[in-house]
Amino acid sequence: MSAPIQLSVERLHVNQYTNGLIGPGQTMRGPLADGGTLVTGTPPGCWGPMITPSFEGGHEVTQPVYIEGAEVGDAVAIKIKRMQVTSHATSSGVMSFVEGRYHGDPFVAKYCSQCGTEHPASHVEGIGEEAIRCNHCGAEVSAFRFSHGYVIVFDAEHQVSLTVNQDVADRLAGKASQMSALPEMAAQHSILSLARADMPGVAAHMRPFLGNIGTTPSRDLPDSHNCADFGQYLIGAPHRFGMTREELHAAKTDGHMDTNSIREGCVLICPVKVPGAGVYMGDMHAQQGNGEIAGHATDCSGETEVQVHVIKGLTLEGPILLQNLDDLPPMARPMNAEKLRHVRELGARWGQHDIQATGPITFIGSGENLNVAVENGLHRAAAVTGLPYDEVLNRATINGSIDISRLPGTVRVTFLCPMDVLDRLGIGDLVREKYDLA
Repeated sequence: MSAPIQLSVERLHVNQYTNGLIGPGQTMRGPLADGGTLVTGTPPGCWGPMITPSFEGGHEVTQPVYIEGAEVGDAVAIKIKRMQVTSHATSSGVMSFVEGRYHGDPFVAKYCSQCGTEHPASHVEGIGEEAIRCNHCGAEVSAFRFSHGYVIVFDAEHQVSLTVNQDVADRLAGKASQMSALPEMAAQHSILSLARADMPGVAAHMRPFLGNIGTTPSRDLPDSHNCADFGQYLIGAPHRFGMTREELHAAKTDGHMDTNSIREGCVLICPVKVPGAGVYMGDMHAQQGNGEIAGHATDCSGETEVQVHVIKGLTLEGPILLQNLDDLPPMARPMNAEKLRHVRELGARWGQHDIQATGPITFIGSGENLNVAVENGLHRAAAVTGLPYDEVLNRATINGSIDISRLPGTVRVTFLCPMDVLDRLGIGDLVREKYDLA
């Protein structure tokens, strides 16, 4: 992937997508200046691309953006300034697979079981679970079904939502693309066309976040598999993205995190594995509890504005997150002035006058399952900070927490880290600014 030759810009809008893939094979937009602003409009992730058989990944993310000055071995800080849901409604639920319509992985390698066409073009015909039809032979072609599903409508202004009954779901399905607010360049079918309404009348808070955001992996991957848990299905896979475990872990950047605290106000720090970083984003969710227990949440269209900054020489395997204060686990929240005064008084009583200055930091850990993901996050924390592994364990116990982002294997390892360590990494000022630390 070669660097763009034009001059960098301070502000860039991206509303074009990659049809389910991310990697060096994608053309980069930009370049965007270090410190520049990126604005994106993104279509839903997950269910829309899942039922669109031409896609070779489970999301529809933005074209990557070249960041001026970002070199392999650096990191890029992404400050999320604004995030807004634009869909009027979406549908989601627990999935099941339709056997005989995919090679090994239904997110990646779909085909029509009637005519045999690989990744067939398709269209929507009517509503309901048999609405997705192959353009070549007319057969119903979706590789996915709902085992239990719902349709949900949004009030983005007041940040509330409500699941609806079958009559309302059917009406929404009749104008599915409009209700999904699919961007002009989106290629997916709207999941609202399936009109599955098993759970009407459920009220839910809205708390939008991005499920897939980060930097380009060093080889082409399905966008939903740029992580260790979903990515494990690429290992030895019977399609063109099959690879070894070592190749996957060397290439991925863990952009697909489904971490519900990657929302307006946070700072995400990502590894650079290709020249220019290749910042991309997608898979906005209107809400999701920790774990994404159903396997899928409320994927929606949305608009996001971020500011990007290059951090030279900070080599990472996976993302670091500076969460909003409200999202931090209680034990990892910085102490206020009154608490610190009491700590100094306590130290004076016992003769401990040296009190560390610390700031919150979260390492994303990923793996085939939660145990592997926790260990990965802890080892990443030790490797990046230079703190002994056992010290990281102790700090995460009394000054932090382990939190599930997604089953089966993405977690947050959070703790209060010494500020001199954060300064050495080149992110001390980001932490001070984020948490208003002296």
